[in-house]
Amino acid sequence: QVQLVESGGGLVQAGGSLRLSCAASGFIFSLYHMGWFRQAPGKEREFVAAINWSGSNTYYADSVKGRFTISRDNAKNTVYLQMNSLKPEDTAVYYCAAKYGYNRPQIIGEYDYWGQGTQVTVSS
Repeated sequence: QVQLVESGGGLVQAGGSLRLSCAASGFIFSLYHMGWFRQAPGKEREFVAAINWSGSNTYYADSVKGRFTISRDNAKNTVYLQMNSLKPEDTAVYYCAAKYGYNRPQIIGEYDYWGQGTQVTVSS
């Protein structure tokens, strides 16, 4: 059984920071590329960030560049999303996902496994 379990979400004021974690199990984590996506109420799920299997390459949506940082620790089977300078428009459920292959990291349909999400709420 494959599991991706997100944690670290919560309520934060605009301008603040949160660090999300995603703990993986049930597959060889170090062979998979990882991504973060988010979905706000009434909107489609959108790409946020991705990182390749080794952590040597990253990719970000324009909306979060300079504010968010994705990283991974293969020894702990965990991927992180450090979110700084948070804005109210960052409010969403954040999901982590895994895929075998790094091409087109922003494409939702190409990810193999998904977590259940963690809520991030940014107040103004």
